[in-house]
Amino acid sequence: MRRFLAFDIETAKILPEGVTDLLAHRPLGITCAAATASDLPQPLVWHGKDPSGHPPPKMTCEEALRLVGDLTALTSQGYTLVTWNGLGFDFNVLAEESGKTPECALLAAAHVDMLFHVFCSLGHRVSLQKAAEGMRLGGKKAGVSGAVAPAMWAAGRFQEVLEYCTQDVRLALQLAEAGERGRRFAWVTQRGALRQMPLPDGWLTVRQARTLPLPDTSWISEPQRRDDFLRWLPKVISP
Repeated sequence: MRRFLAFDIETAKILPEGVTDLLAHRPLGITCAAATASDLPQPLVWHGKDPSGHPPPKMTCEEALRLVGDLTALTSQGYTLVTWNGLGFDFNVLAEESGKTPECALLAAAHVDMLFHVFCSLGHRVSLQKAAEGMRLGGKKAGVSGAVAPAMWAAGRFQEVLEYCTQDVRLALQLAEAGERGRRFAWVTQRGALRQMPLPDGWLTVRQARTLPLPDTSWISEPQRRDDFLRWLPKVISP
């Protein structure tokens, strides 16, 4: 089985309640990031440091640039980056914050975004929580969410946000490995029904998933398009 390295970031900008399109409020900033793999003794974490050694409100461009370099080095060591919505969000934000869009685009195109694979196959999104329920895995950390994490970080609750981020990457890793082993993905619908999707070749990279046949979305009133995930990628590096 591939050596998956699950990756996730947390953003810095505090947004009003009910906001669903975070990217419409960019720049968002990055407070921290985490990654984990089965052969690592503990998760990797990234965050900035102010002159006193404490985490600042957000990572600087130079710190985000180092994160890009670290991820590139990890992939050269044989890891396959895996995310849940990393194509449409995490690498998109990291590209803006680091100023290294081509490098982030290459990482995004070569990695496994499980949500994007699911979307390309089904024509609709599935939440990480519903995926965890369907695969019978532990859910996301209770009491914390990506919506409240920026305010928690700003309030100095750094360890709680770091624990939330590391829990998310642990969950993503479990999901990636379970799907790869069993060659199937399962999720629970909004109505509580269990649905399954075969993964005959395991999880596909972004480059591979975008070539899947378009699914029937005639039953969806306003279906999302694949291009919505891919639009930020430079044309010359489009997967």
